Amino acid sequence: MVLRPAGPCQASTVPGDPNMATLEESFPRGGTRKIHKSEKAFQQSVEQDNLFDISTEEKSTKRKKSQKGPAKTKKLKIEKRESSKSVREKFEILSVESLCEGMRILGCVKEVNELELVISLPNGLRGFVQATEICDAYTKKLNEQVAQEEPLKDLLQLPELFSPGMLVRCVVSSVGITERGKRSVKLSLNPKNVNRVLSAEALKPGMLLTGTVSSLEDHGYLVDIGVEGTRAFLPLPKAQEYIRQKNKGAKLKVGQYLNCVIEEVKGNGGVVSLSVGHAEVSTAIATEEQNWTLNNLLPGLVVKAQVQKVTPHGLRLNFLTFFTGLVDFMHLDPKKAGTYFSNQAVRACILCVHPRTRVVRLSLRPIFLQPGRPLTRLSCQHLGAVLDDVPVQGFFNKAGAIFRLKDGILAYARLSHLSDSKNTFKPESFKPGNTHKCRIIDYSQMDELALLSLRTSIIEAQYLSYHDIKPGAVVKGTVLTIKPYGMLLKVGQHIRGLVPAMHLADILIKNPEKKYHAGDEVKCRVLLCDSEDKKLMMTLKKTLVESKLPAITCYADAKPGLQTHGFIIRVKDYGCIVKFYNDVQGLVPKHELSAEYIPDPERVFYTGQVVKVVVLNCEPSKERMLLSFKLLSDPELQKEPAGHSQKKGRVINVGQLVDVKVLEKTKDGLEVTILPYNIPAFLPTPHLSDHVANGPLLYHWLQAGDTLHRVLCLSRSEGHILLCRKPALVSTVEGGQDPKNFSEIHPGMLLIGFVKSIKDYGVFIQFPSGLSGLAPKAIMSDKFVTSTSDHFVEGQTVVAKVTNVDEEKQRMLLSLRLSDCALGDLAATSLLLLSQCLEELQGVRSLMRSRDSVLIQTLAEMTAGMVLDLVVQEVLEDGSVLFSGGPVPGLVLRASKYHRAGQEVESGQKKKAVILNVDMLTLEVHVSLHQDLVNRKAKKLKKDSEHQAIVQHLEESFAVASLVETGHLAAFSLTSHLNDTFRFDSEKLHIGQGVSLTLKTTEPGVTGLLLAVEGPAAKRTMRQTRKDSETVDEDEEVDPALAVGTVKKHTLSIGDMVTGTVKSIKPTHVVVTLEDGVIGCIHASHILDDVPEGISPTTKLKVGKTVTARVIGGRDMKTYKFLPISHPRFLRTIPELSVRPSELEDGHTALNSHSVSRMEKIKQYQAGQTVTCFLKKYNVVKKWLEVELAPDIRGRIPLLLMSLSFKVLKHPDKKFQIGQALRATVVGPDSSKAFLCLSLIGPHKLEKGEVAMGRVAKVTPNEGLTVSFPFGKIGRVSIFHVNDSYSETPLEDFIPQKVVRCYVLSTEDEVLTLSLRSSRTNPETKSKIEDPEINSIRDIKKGHLLRGYVRSVQPDGVLVGLGPSVVGLAQYPHVSQCSPSKKTLYNKYLPEGKLLTAKILSVNHQKNLVELSFLPSDTGKPDVLSASMELPLSKQEERKIEAKERDQKGEEKNQKRKEKKNQKGQAAAARLPSKEKTQGKRELQTPVSEQERVNKKAKKAGPSEEDDSGMEVYYREGEEAMEEMDMLPKEKPPKPAEAPRLQLPSGFAWNVGLDSLTPALPPRGESSDSEEDEKPHQATKKKSKKERDLEKQKAEKELSRVEEALMDPRRQPESADDFDRLVLSSPNSSILWLQYMAFHLQATEIEKARAVAERALKTISFREEQEKLNVWVALLNLENMYGSQESLNKVFERAVQYNEPLKVYLHLADIYTKSEKLQEAGELYNRMLKRFRQEKAVWIKYGAFLLRRSQAGASHRVLQRALECLPSKEHVDVITKFAQLEFQLGDAERAKAIFENTLSTYPKRTDVWSVYIDMTIKHGSQKEVRDIFERVIHLSLAPKRMKFFFKRYLDYEKQHGTEKDVQAVKAKALEYVEAKSSVLEE
Repeated sequence: MVLRPAGPCQASTVPGDPNMATLEESFPRGGTRKIHKSEKAFQQSVEQDNLFDISTEEKSTKRKKSQKGPAKTKKLKIEKRESSKSVREKFEILSVESLCEGMRILGCVKEVNELELVISLPNGLRGFVQATEICDAYTKKLNEQVAQEEPLKDLLQLPELFSPGMLVRCVVSSVGITERGKRSVKLSLNPKNVNRVLSAEALKPGMLLTGTVSSLEDHGYLVDIGVEGTRAFLPLPKAQEYIRQKNKGAKLKVGQYLNCVIEEVKGNGGVVSLSVGHAEVSTAIATEEQNWTLNNLLPGLVVKAQVQKVTPHGLRLNFLTFFTGLVDFMHLDPKKAGTYFSNQAVRACILCVHPRTRVVRLSLRPIFLQPGRPLTRLSCQHLGAVLDDVPVQGFFNKAGAIFRLKDGILAYARLSHLSDSKNTFKPESFKPGNTHKCRIIDYSQMDELALLSLRTSIIEAQYLSYHDIKPGAVVKGTVLTIKPYGMLLKVGQHIRGLVPAMHLADILIKNPEKKYHAGDEVKCRVLLCDSEDKKLMMTLKKTLVESKLPAITCYADAKPGLQTHGFIIRVKDYGCIVKFYNDVQGLVPKHELSAEYIPDPERVFYTGQVVKVVVLNCEPSKERMLLSFKLLSDPELQKEPAGHSQKKGRVINVGQLVDVKVLEKTKDGLEVTILPYNIPAFLPTPHLSDHVANGPLLYHWLQAGDTLHRVLCLSRSEGHILLCRKPALVSTVEGGQDPKNFSEIHPGMLLIGFVKSIKDYGVFIQFPSGLSGLAPKAIMSDKFVTSTSDHFVEGQTVVAKVTNVDEEKQRMLLSLRLSDCALGDLAATSLLLLSQCLEELQGVRSLMRSRDSVLIQTLAEMTAGMVLDLVVQEVLEDGSVLFSGGPVPGLVLRASKYHRAGQEVESGQKKKAVILNVDMLTLEVHVSLHQDLVNRKAKKLKKDSEHQAIVQHLEESFAVASLVETGHLAAFSLTSHLNDTFRFDSEKLHIGQGVSLTLKTTEPGVTGLLLAVEGPAAKRTMRQTRKDSETVDEDEEVDPALAVGTVKKHTLSIGDMVTGTVKSIKPTHVVVTLEDGVIGCIHASHILDDVPEGISPTTKLKVGKTVTARVIGGRDMKTYKFLPISHPRFLRTIPELSVRPSELEDGHTALNSHSVSRMEKIKQYQAGQTVTCFLKKYNVVKKWLEVELAPDIRGRIPLLLMSLSFKVLKHPDKKFQIGQALRATVVGPDSSKAFLCLSLIGPHKLEKGEVAMGRVAKVTPNEGLTVSFPFGKIGRVSIFHVNDSYSETPLEDFIPQKVVRCYVLSTEDEVLTLSLRSSRTNPETKSKIEDPEINSIRDIKKGHLLRGYVRSVQPDGVLVGLGPSVVGLAQYPHVSQCSPSKKTLYNKYLPEGKLLTAKILSVNHQKNLVELSFLPSDTGKPDVLSASMELPLSKQEERKIEAKERDQKGEEKNQKRKEKKNQKGQAAAARLPSKEKTQGKRELQTPVSEQERVNKKAKKAGPSEEDDSGMEVYYREGEEAMEEMDMLPKEKPPKPAEAPRLQLPSGFAWNVGLDSLTPALPPRGESSDSEEDEKPHQATKKKSKKERDLEKQKAEKELSRVEEALMDPRRQPESADDFDRLVLSSPNSSILWLQYMAFHLQATEIEKARAVAERALKTISFREEQEKLNVWVALLNLENMYGSQESLNKVFERAVQYNEPLKVYLHLADIYTKSEKLQEAGELYNRMLKRFRQEKAVWIKYGAFLLRRSQAGASHRVLQRALECLPSKEHVDVITKFAQLEFQLGDAERAKAIFENTLSTYPKRTDVWSVYIDMTIKHGSQKEVRDIFERVIHLSLAPKRMKFFFKRYLDYEKQHGTEKDVQAVKAKALEYVEAKSSVLEE
């Protein structure tokens, strides 16, 4: 950067203005007045301009202050100082540090990439322009393209808009620092930024500006010149020349960069017209008339200038009269360098303007003086050359150094390239003349200079750029990262290359990360290098890298007869395509593949295989080449034919044993040659061993050149020899036990063979002689065979028993059952198989020892039981631990979560671990940290002794277990026979499970393991399985086919096409097996493009069918989410596939719910949208259909939204088939927001006129129904809208939860108005309407005959409801002919709700009055009263009772109802919930019996946990509890889904109905309603004295009755006051408080009930812990039923603080369980298990909970966990408890097994025996009970205990047995006593 004082302005003034000079000297830092732009006067004279050297310090302040002399003296001083510093004064050139934001600078396009430009800047700098910094219009187009995800036609790419060499005006937008600490300059070409310094007023004709095309108009182009408020237009005629010459005739496109001259300016700069003609642009010169200022000078302007001063390092110029600028030596005209003189006139181009210091730099190079011309020279021919002894020409403090090359040309090295690091940099070594060794690394177009570097690393680098790398070259690189598509390598400073996955080794490797690690140095060979695109591909195939044969890098290299190595890229039925270097490839036709005919090349060759080929011919012009695999010049083939014929003459017979040498490995086995005749043969992988797992292992470690002895020739056909190395078959042939033909075979023979092929109906077995037979499915196994392939694999060794021989047809049937094919003692066979297997593994170890790698040799020496000191490297997500610090680096040691032994470990920690097993395929060592294994006990072991052991590691054919006593490791075979390969899940062993072993060796051999045989399976103890959270979310059910073990790794990425075989078909998805055994999944929504409704797409695919699919996602098995491909766990996901034709052809979707939550995805669906979904299942409990819309989106269809047909709703499972496609309408997300709620009956909006299904929530007598809909909507049905014809008992058919079809009449209120009339809900049936709808008074005409229901009896007549809001009045004269004297009779005979026929006498619309008549003369019906009087008495009594009941309880209710303003009619009729009425009736008729019945009920219910007393509230499909909680009639049996009430230890049943609390007060006479109503009527009549006296007496009697009742001790409380009195007298009685709460809940006053509970908690003494706990539990129950989850949690947290936490947790868990909130209960138990893991009660409770939910497996796991967590003294109790639970709730057989196991370990635990006996008596047969008693009485226990068992046995036989049985028990007891006494005597 330029060194200079930070003065206020840097341009010079008019020469020789002394006043100005003095002023500047006196106020050097901006002290002068601000100079106005227009003045253009500058304050430094020409001679004084000391821009380039003086630092502020040199002008001392003292001198400044004192200097007041004339200007002359000052001039002299400065001149002196200049002369003394003339050497130091130099022109600093630009460096990155001197650039700053906002700096305008001229650049040249160096490279054009897809999304950025690389710009060469002056002085060897460079910068970058992003695609979004070209102009606003271009950025907008780019955004459009991104949004619509396909290329726009009219959008040009950067390479089409810019070409290298173009000069562009830029502005520096930022100078940042990259990750590697390098500085990076970001530039912008956007005219808005470059020309920001110009204003509309400043624009003048003739100005040369740059702009970009922003749009194409009819008559020209709009050009963005970035000046605010200006529109620039380029007319078409003006653009034609440019389009023709420069644009090849194409129209200009948006974003095209133009140099343009302003032709004319209109409207004060508002509109300007432009020209781009070559003549105008190239001659444009900036003049004074254009009023340029230092603020708005632009780079690229050409100016006339005058040389002011010449220095060795450049010139100072004066231009545009007032301004000075610098020209550094790089920008002098090379031809005139050294000839410049003062005052010479020159033309210059502005290079850059510094925004802060205003320094202007210019260039005199001729190329810049013609604007619009691109730079021609773009590179230098010696790029990359290393030069010795290059002399320094000059050094620049902050920028770099200039060197002179041999031909006199200058070259430049930036400061950072002058030394290897800042610390080693020595400025003194760059004095002019010093020489250095350097390398040309780049070329600066702007300076026409070569750029050098002196860094050692660059000088010594093999390659400097992609240009230097040639295909076929062997290069070294460093591993950067490994991706699914390959490995990235660093080859040079800025050179990266890719090794595709196929090229990581000679064969395809599955886990490259195990072989290569970041930072490894590898040697590879270049396949392809494209320097333009910077694309480098390499191979690590050893054969190619180390090949000494000539490499083919172009077709011209391929001369006929040339032998070389290549690799197969495609195998077709017509031959193989082989590729070489630089994309050269050729064809090996089918006939050239081998000397023998190969019918199916795809089975012999594979993609990526390295092959040696010979060129047959090549046509370079057509790029065609023919190759052959038959190597003509192969020396072996050129041997004399005599040897060849000798080879042919030698025949190998079937059954012969030979030695072979491995030639090479193929996909299916080993190509070998038979020694000593060199006859080729094939040994398949499965035939390497009798053990299925050992075949692949031997194949992996055998190498070309290895010799195998005693190999059997199985078959030969057409010169193709098949071999077998199975020891079982070899020994059979050697012993001559192999029948040679059918005549030797007889039924019953046992033969040893191998599985040849597996069919659905059975397996074919072949024997060594070539004979074969079929083992049908029925006799394949003793176990049930579902799928034959589950039991056997091809190539497996088996023993078969001949069951049937057909000599004619040469067929035989075989049995493979273990029961038929037993080879003697199972233990002996088991041991033999084990020792054979371990022997083979030792053979593998010896193969490993012969390898070069130290790592492999070390692994071969490692054996089980070795103890190592390791360092923890990391703890993985699954809980397993990786270790480092083994004997050699790179060794993978792993301990699983189980083998961590519960230890807390962290990285860097040191641990001792014991080796369990060495996996020789994956090269992993499995270790354990279990202390008892690490610290083994030295104890002498006996042969054939029996030991308890724990399984520590499982292999396919054997397991490693540790002896419990000593910690020694023993191996035992998992199979006891060659055919014994299939296990049901329940039979499989698990790590951590206990087994009983019999030792067969007492010293660990070379394997480090003792050999043992497992005892009977009955001796296995509880198994240990996974310890995840025990409750699996019901919605995340996993298809077992997808959850097989650990998911295999794959290298698929989204968008890949794959083929696979359908494995199984599920309702909503299909499981597919891809290559390499990867399991994939196709969802029903990804099978067809258009899914017709009702079909099941998954049935389109058949099991076994091959499908081609596209990968659209990967599902993580831990989280069930779809991961993005960049996710590290993507390799372990289950690929989600699509076979939709549209997705197979072109675009495909990518599923990725990892970053998007399920809720976000669901939000994308709008209500009302129609979707296709697939039925997964019908949930019978929750009554909804579970459906799937996509693999990651689920939905639910509630019962009420499934159909409008009752028939369908009754049996939805019959109507809907699982897997079928349904068209549904989105209603919205469900309450948990994790599912979409859908409807099959259209959008569920419940608008006026819609028909919908609802459920009756409540029946209100004489009023109507309350109906609830899904999502909490509620509607009311008036009694008049229940049916088209009214009846006496219109509501008797309706009970809560009944499904009804409703028509929405109105939605004006929050509560909908509904109708159930079939004329509304089924208008098409046109049913007869007996009673028309009357919705307003207008529907009534005088003289009509209508039916209605009595509302009430008023003083002036009877009110009758004619419609929901229409009421008529029949005055008494019009009610009946016989007018009774007492009006109370009307109440009796015309009760509320009675159906009457009435005639309309008059209608008064103004007063809203309707007058009615019931008289027979008007209605033609019998008289209402005389008809009623004939009613039987019981009915009358009931009516009386009903009236009284209303009187008694109606008052309070009415009050409340009035507050709730639900009275819509005019008459305020009393409305009572049905339950109270019926209850009232019962209480009066049978007070005693009812009381007894209730008490009995309560007693009976006492012990039962599930007692379900009290109020029945229904929770269905999210409906809210009704405003008024109603009781159901008591006669109805309680439903299973009812929410149960509180249970209290004290035996109090939380009974809201309080039936048992019968009121002691007899009911009073009159109805409260009628009393109120009659008061005005009574006031009119004056009472006689007699009547008044009677009333007085009545009142006194009433009072004394009330007093008596209050004193009665048996009296139950009836009001809040009663309860208050009671709790005052017994403040610590929780029962009273709970009854008080129940009293409030009966009236649905939840808040009051809460308040009572809070009062109770404050009142009850703190010592009464149990009483307080009762109240807390009641409060929890209350919140659970009527509160929210939040309020429940708050109460729970408080309860935990104030009580014993465990009790509170247990109570809440019970509450959740009983109210069917199973998920919450499960979560709470999991919390309890963490917090109270030492409490056995919690484990037992949780076990019971899971068993009740039929989750036996989870319950078993809980027991396992309990035993781990609890102290051992508790184990027996817990196991016994779980066994009891199993008896009661689970599997009785399992329970017995648990008891038997426990008793075999603790035979003297009489308590366990006792429980076992109890349970067996309860759940078992008599035989089982007697068996147990027989065992018990033969135990050797203390006499006292034996007496106890004998007594129990005797009692049992007395109760269940015969007299004979009783005598037998007594005899046994006697025998025992005698035996005991004889022992004592002895």
